[in-house]
Amino acid sequence: MEALLSNEGVRVNPHLPAIESEAEVTLRTPEEVAGRLLALAIVAVKGEGLDQETVDAIAEERGVLPLLSPKEHAFIAENPPSEHDRLQFSWRYEAAWVLFWALGWDESPVLGLPRAICDVPRLAGTVRDTPDLAARGLRSANDILNEADLIYRCHWAVRQASIDGEVPSGGLEPGVTMERHHALNWLIRYNDAEWDEVSTDT
Repeated sequence: MEALLSNEGVRVNPHLPAIESEAEVTLRTPEEVAGRLLALAIVAVKGEGLDQETVDAIAEERGVLPLLSPKEHAFIAENPPSEHDRLQFSWRYEAAWVLFWALGWDESPVLGLPRAICDVPRLAGTVRDTPDLAARGLRSANDILNEADLIYRCHWAVRQASIDGEVPSGGLEPGVTMERHHALNWLIRYNDAEWDEVSTDT
């Protein structure tokens, strides 16, 4: 992993520990992941500016409310939301993309480095048009753990660049990096935390 990152121009810290192994991790179920994907999509689309009436109608139709975290519940109820909250929740598309990939709706073998925002129209369209987002099951634990290890190391590089007052190495995008790290740590049950409490320490 370190060689891959180094070849891509990403600063590497050789002292970071390895993340959990397959034997040590229990992934979220496909149904849990599908529910979380739906919750992230609805808060992201509201963050992007969708009107409250339409948000409420979609949430009702898809049964989203029980899937929301406490912070997401508060945001969905906020009418109108603050610009700060809108911006923060619009970033959830990037977390949603991780789960979209993990559920097999993006067929790329890997997520790739967090250098650019995801394909929002494709994500939103698939979530909108797919009644059972868990239908394809979940990727292997090995695939998901490889991504979790990669993003952990990328997030260290982003944070170290911020501390040093530098641009992140390797073209890494800080917002995309953070959202992916959050989603992957939730997916692998890091510290067994619920969504709002997931940590992304490096």
